[in-house]
Amino acid sequence: MAAFADLNVPQGPDKKCVQSLLEAAARLGYSTVALNHVIDFKEKKQEIVKPVSPSELFPSLPVVQGTSKRIKVLNRLTLVVSDPSHCNLLRSTSTNIRLYDIIAVFPKTEKLFHIACTTLDVDLVCINVTEKLPFYFRRPPVNVAIDRGIYFELLYTPAIKDSTMRRYTISNAISLMQICKGKNIVMSSAAERPLELRGPYDVANLGLLFGMSESDAKAAVSTNCRATLLHGETRKSACGVVYTVKKPRKVEEEEMTLPACKKAKTQG
Repeated sequence: MAAFADLNVPQGPDKKCVQSLLEAAARLGYSTVALNHVIDFKEKKQEIVKPVSPSELFPSLPVVQGTSKRIKVLNRLTLVVSDPSHCNLLRSTSTNIRLYDIIAVFPKTEKLFHIACTTLDVDLVCINVTEKLPFYFRRPPVNVAIDRGIYFELLYTPAIKDSTMRRYTISNAISLMQICKGKNIVMSSAAERPLELRGPYDVANLGLLFGMSESDAKAAVSTNCRATLLHGETRKSACGVVYTVKKPRKVEEEEMTLPACKKAKTQG
């Protein structure tokens, strides 16, 4: 039996509301959830605080439906970036950042999407599903992200809230699927109320509307979530190692064979 996960449960100030969300998720069969702390640099100056242990917030976690195990609760940090300067924080070796189990970035422009896919040390890249995308997805950065083990997150809650957002969600998701072919997709809720949560099989069925195959849609709420968590563990243990994009071997060999004068011209 696959272990299902919802990697985006908003960590609001109301503990009772979050507790209700955890209970609903466990009742629906999710074995793992991630409490999401969002920082939007455009709104106001915000600091990245040290995450609070879920065991301190909720001494008694609910038991997952059909099992005898309690639901596993993780910490996630999502940074909404609208300017390249916002990425500098992710390139630093901030102690508090490294304490989060999952780090996600929500890029607002094509340039920032490219940076997130190719250089930032993150686990998830969030895709906007509430409005028309201001840019088209391009294959090179998406392929680099896939090679680096980074996953793309699609939210399903907007699709069940509003007909306009439903159109945007499906349209933006299909645009992404045409490039990534259903690979490295994670589907999450971002539910603010228990009634907005859907069971993992219902979410997988929504994935079919997004242009995903049946196996890819199921992976988006199970094995891909597990892979994202493993990527986060590797990132945390890397102690500040930043991924870089390596030149193709063919380009390196050509540069090695160029005469010195041609190299100077090429570099100039």
